[in-house]
Amino acid sequence: MSRTTPPRPLDVEALFPELSAYRGTTTRLHPRPGRPDVVDSSVGGPLLWPTDEPWPVCTEAHSHARGRRPADIHRQRQILNPAWLREPNPGPTDEERQLLEQLEQEHRVEESAAKSPLPLIGLAQLYRRDIPDLPAGPDDCDLLQVFWCPFDAHGPTGYGMLLDLRWRRSWEVTTVQTAPPQPQVVGFEGYVPEPCVLHPEQVGTYPFTGLLPEKLGDRIDAREQALEEAEHSEDDDAAAPVYYQCDLSIPPGWRVGGFASWHTTDPFPMNCRTCEAPMYLLLTIDSGEWDGGSGSWKPLDEADLPAHLAASPTEVTVGRWGELNIFACPEEPGHPHRWSIQ
Repeated sequence: MSRTTPPRPLDVEALFPELSAYRGTTTRLHPRPGRPDVVDSSVGGPLLWPTDEPWPVCTEAHSHARGRRPADIHRQRQILNPAWLREPNPGPTDEERQLLEQLEQEHRVEESAAKSPLPLIGLAQLYRRDIPDLPAGPDDCDLLQVFWCPFDAHGPTGYGMLLDLRWRRSWEVTTVQTAPPQPQVVGFEGYVPEPCVLHPEQVGTYPFTGLLPEKLGDRIDAREQALEEAEHSEDDDAAAPVYYQCDLSIPPGWRVGGFASWHTTDPFPMNCRTCEAPMYLLLTIDSGEWDGGSGSWKPLDEADLPAHLAASPTEVTVGRWGELNIFACPEEPGHPHRWSIQ
């Protein structure tokens, strides 16, 4: 089933004609629970990974001796999600609560596993054939595979994220690993995705206000401020205001290409650390597909569903319910990627 983004509530180029020069596209991935195969683009699904190639691991020195079991996390979600939809008494039963307490416990792994390289979690794979805004990788690779470490224990602070992006030519893979290694425990449940199939849809997009020419950005900001002031002075029955940042420019959710949002930090240059070229947004990993501030992006096909049923289908959480923007080098796709959490 396809997913269709509603038309924007206002024609933003009618408000600000100069924006036509900055119009772009992004592909909303619309992940939804399913049973993807290795030949499918997916989040949390099986990856097209050769049997003769080592599975990616984290080799940084950090503790991974204790945490929650991924199987327990999946089981917890299987209990909780339907429990809160139960009528007339939503929520888990007493019996379910006892089981949930067991599933929430942390476990310690054997010493040998705690000192060995940690298998990364296969987060997503994206085939270029499925996604209009996904560019070709190095040497004309057509498949992007994304991995991450399930512990916040990296970088100079010791609390950072570790990502590993791999490009490959899918037609070269003849035999596929059917049971790749998995971490025995994870440090954060938000690193464990639920299997989702994708419903890619290309939509229009515009840059974050702070990256537009100053005079144009100032005009947009002035309109936003006037809307906020009017919203506070109007009654509850007034129509919801339409904001550039929330409703007219950058869609929420998992997507490929387009423009990054910088709503948590001020924009800062994302230049390739190898060749200094300005990088472009490759992929956005989002904690939710929409929320109260971006409800206008909810697909028409799901207009009647309560928000929580599809707002976070992947169960992935970035930071404190944020989004992860991954950037790539336009000059050489093989150069190391960079990322920003918003």
